[in-house]
Formats: sequence, C-alpha cells, structure tokens
Amino acid sequence: MFSKSQAEHQWLEQMIGDWSFDHQCMGPDNESSQSSGKMTCRTMGGLWLICESSGGTSDEDKWSSIMTLGFDPTKNRYVGTFVGSMMANIWHYRGTVDESGKRLPLDSKGPKFGGAGTCLYRDTIEIVDANEWLMISEMQDDDGAWVKFMHGKHTRI
Repeated sequence: MFSKSQAEHQWLEQMIGDWSFDHQCMGPDNESSQSSGKMTCRTMGGLWLICESSGGTSDEDKWSSIMTLGFDPTKNRYVGTFVGSMMANIWHYRGTVDESGKRLPLDSKGPKFGGAGTCLYRDTIEIVDANEWLMISEMQDDDGAWVKFMHGKHTRI
C-alpha cells in the first residue's frame, strides 16, 4: 500500500521552497490586472507537492489558494487539485511533462468566465532554472483555440 517516490515525484521537488510571484491576468472583459504574493511549496512524504499561496494588497482583494500535485503511476500521469478563496469550485489536474523536461501542462475543466457552461483549461508550469518558474493559464474558446488569460513569474526568496 505504501508508494515509493519515483523520478516523476522528484521532478516536482524543483518547486519546494519559498517564492514571490507576479501574475499578469486578463479578465472576461479583456481588462488587465496584476497580482503579487508569496507561495510556499513543501512535500508530503515525497509523493505530493503542496503549494500554498496568498496575495492581494487590501482587505477587498486578499486571496489564498492551495495547489496539490503528485504522480499517479497507475495512470502514468501527474494529478492534482487547485482551490482558491476567490472561487467555489475545485479544479482537478492531470498532465505529463513534455519532451523538453521543463514544462508540465495540467489540463482541467471548469466554469466559463461568464458562468454559463464549462470549458477546458490548462495551467502550465515551466521550470526556467533553480530559482525561477512560470505559470501560464489558458482556456479553450468555443472555436477550440487556446486563449492565455494569466502569466506568472515565480522567483525563489
């Protein structure tokens, strides 16, 4: 019953530590905004990465989130979740590291920005080096094109 850490679990260890981040976001009305904050990533038993984030500058826009990531050897893919204080749904992740070994696209499904219906989403983690990684969030529009709505840079503290 006890799982052992594999190379795929060790790939996630690149994100362990304390990070500051800046995110550029695009809302449903094409209005641009920025968000900054801190993130702490830790391992749980060498099998799960737990990332806790918080940001915002005033009481009205403060937020927090928790992302979990692990590797399921029976499915041969990464799995995880994302929850945030700014939304009522849980995001279920699944993905595989690409050929470069630097990018982990995580696919999910969730509510459209307007609230009517659902669509596919993709959060991509891209490891730049030991002290920097990026998060790119995209959603698939009705025509099947991927539209980027968030780009974030995480810098080791």
